[in-house]
Amino acid sequence: MPRTAGTQALSKSEKVYQELHARILSGRYASGYRLVLDQIAREFGTSPVPVREAVRRLEAEGLVTFTRNVGAQVAGINTSDYANAMQTLAYLEGAATSLAASHVTPEQLEDAASFNAEMRRMCEGTLDPVRFTELNHRFHWALCENCPNQHLLDLVKREWQRMSGIRRSSFTFVPGRTLSSVDEHDRIIALIRAGASQEEIERVSRDHKLRTMTEYVTSRPES
Repeated sequence: MPRTAGTQALSKSEKVYQELHARILSGRYASGYRLVLDQIAREFGTSPVPVREAVRRLEAEGLVTFTRNVGAQVAGINTSDYANAMQTLAYLEGAATSLAASHVTPEQLEDAASFNAEMRRMCEGTLDPVRFTELNHRFHWALCENCPNQHLLDLVKREWQRMSGIRRSSFTFVPGRTLSSVDEHDRIIALIRAGASQEEIERVSRDHKLRTMTEYVTSRPES
């Protein structure tokens, strides 16, 4: 069946949407960055129509704002939403990590240690907040993916998705948090290897997330 012009336009709109979405979430397009439709259209080799459709979707998701005489801009991070999501994630992820602790395989522990070692090297060299955040996510997933409570794990995934919607790495704004975060990761691994109690693993994992939240919020006096 031949593709119609509408189908082709939708395909182009989806391509533009996915790329702009990725650039915003990664921090490549920071808060206040202007999305010039004609310029984006030229970059993607398309008309402004698919770009406009993509930007409208981003606006509906709260990632972009549109102001008369200014145009489309990347929205700022809502600090209250960030704090609420991080607090929720701290309790959920702490519980999932503690329940998974006795089910973590040696390979998963080695993976987590490897991710953390790369994060530590980054702390000692040039920090890439986006890569650091990716490694941080992979570290925590390695330690909680074997959680026997699938419902709890689904909730963790949902909050991770919510954090992506709020977007970007908090380490961009609190780079001084990176090294202490890595040290806390090492402690979590050590507790799991030592067969520590679920209560202690949960508390340390929860406090780890809450410290990141607190440092980010206190670094944003305008909130």
